[in-house]
Amino acid sequence: MESGRQVGVLVHRSGQVDYVIVGDAGQLMLPDIGRLRAAEGRFRALRLVHTHLRGESLTHDDHVDLVRLRLDLVAALQLSPRGEVRGVHYAYNVPGGQDTLPYREVGPVPVHELHVNFGELIENLEAEFTRVRGGREVRAKDGRAILVHVGEKSQGAHAEADVSIRELRELAWTAGVEVVDAVVQFREHIDAKYVLGRGKLDEVVIRAMQLDADVLVFDRELTPSQASAIAKISDLKVIDRSQLILDIFAQRAETRDGKLQVELAQLKYSLPRLSQKDDSLSRLTGGIGGRGPGETKLEIGRRRAKERVTHLETQLKKLKKQREQRRRKRTRGGVPTVAVVGYTNAGKSTLLNTMTGASVLAEDKLFATLDTRSRILRVGWAGFGDRDVVLTDTVGFIRNLPKALWAAFRATFEEAADADVLVHVVDASDGAMNEHMETTVKLLDELELGEIPRILVFNKIDALETLQLARLTREHPDGVHLSALDRASTRPLIDAIATTLAERWDAAAKTPEPESSEGTSDDGSPEETGEELTTLDELLGARKRRRK
Repeated sequence: MESGRQVGVLVHRSGQVDYVIVGDAGQLMLPDIGRLRAAEGRFRALRLVHTHLRGESLTHDDHVDLVRLRLDLVAALQLSPRGEVRGVHYAYNVPGGQDTLPYREVGPVPVHELHVNFGELIENLEAEFTRVRGGREVRAKDGRAILVHVGEKSQGAHAEADVSIRELRELAWTAGVEVVDAVVQFREHIDAKYVLGRGKLDEVVIRAMQLDADVLVFDRELTPSQASAIAKISDLKVIDRSQLILDIFAQRAETRDGKLQVELAQLKYSLPRLSQKDDSLSRLTGGIGGRGPGETKLEIGRRRAKERVTHLETQLKKLKKQREQRRRKRTRGGVPTVAVVGYTNAGKSTLLNTMTGASVLAEDKLFATLDTRSRILRVGWAGFGDRDVVLTDTVGFIRNLPKALWAAFRATFEEAADADVLVHVVDASDGAMNEHMETTVKLLDELELGEIPRILVFNKIDALETLQLARLTREHPDGVHLSALDRASTRPLIDAIATTLAERWDAAAKTPEPESSEGTSDDGSPEETGEELTTLDELLGARKRRRK
């Protein structure tokens, strides 16, 4: 009371005082107590007993410390102006529910009426926590998560947040994480250190304890310092949207090419974040060969990561050459190529399976298909009979694709770059259909694929009401409407592909060939005359010579 400062002690269950803390008039700054006894259903074996100078009960900071640090108990001694203890106000953790607090408060209780068997209380609580966790239904393999969206106040921010959270929820489900809650906050400016405000972050920590969540997923790309600061405060695993997408890609990659691309993207994402790791990485290596000036573990880790990046880039260049050779061989065979593009989970793989009879993996998840798949489609071509067409399924697009992924997976769309026709598949039942279409068109333009003929396909029309279907037809009269699960409904698309290819070949055939003084073309074939080309084989031959 004379110093005007709160005084607290952290007491071990054995009765030993581990720490003595002196704060200011309103709060204490607790030391780093590590992860003592932080196992499932266990507390830290420490209880905080401290003074309150103004006679107040437990504060918000007390509740946050109790929950975040998993302390056995927090007790506040209420003092009189003369320094005498008037009463005790204490709280301890309890198994929380969806709508109940994760702690229970008692008091204030006069000192002479305080009759609590502390050892028995904690033993019963830990047994109850273990029982609740053991009996909880496990729905996801990678834990329980709270989604966090932070946006700046602006017109339309709420609608954008709804769409963004819904997509993030689907990403988390695809990654194998059970989403137990979502937190949305709008601010004038994003907090540079915590993204959320500090008070809101404390609420999220308590909510995580209440729902037994162990992961925070942020709907934005966090800087290394932000991720480190939030993890230190919350004592939870913190990942951002980019890391979540990388994890999905790592689970879905099947081919050698895809696995190398995922590893390269993960290394490029992790390199700037190495400095935020444990302090032990900044120490010099020891032992024989490690003494002297030497390198720190962090420097060695960075160097090895950079060497691995260089190695992966070399391997990907070799695979790129192999893909180019395969495409050249296919071009020499005169087989037209049709690439299926669109937003993720629009139904591209299902459409490929239905049209070609393939068995490519198709699930109602984002990025269910990661590797490019090609199958043969028989197309009835007016005037030329039935011809084989290569139908290629590509990786789905998504808004705000992480830069590391965009650079690593740009090669995935090389198949689309050499395509004669693009089939742009849109999920007509999605409320964010227009935004998905805009994102796809924007990314196609960035990939310099905007000049390739495009067929707009609206999938999942069986999920639309009559009025919705009528409006869709009115707004997009040139679009093809179908259900990828119904083979009969894909017939108009096959006809549209045949018509578009025929128009493209017809335009190619009318392009004049370069003059040759030898009477032959550059590849040694007889020179084309002014006669009209009437067979598909002749059209394909002319196209092959122009490409050479």
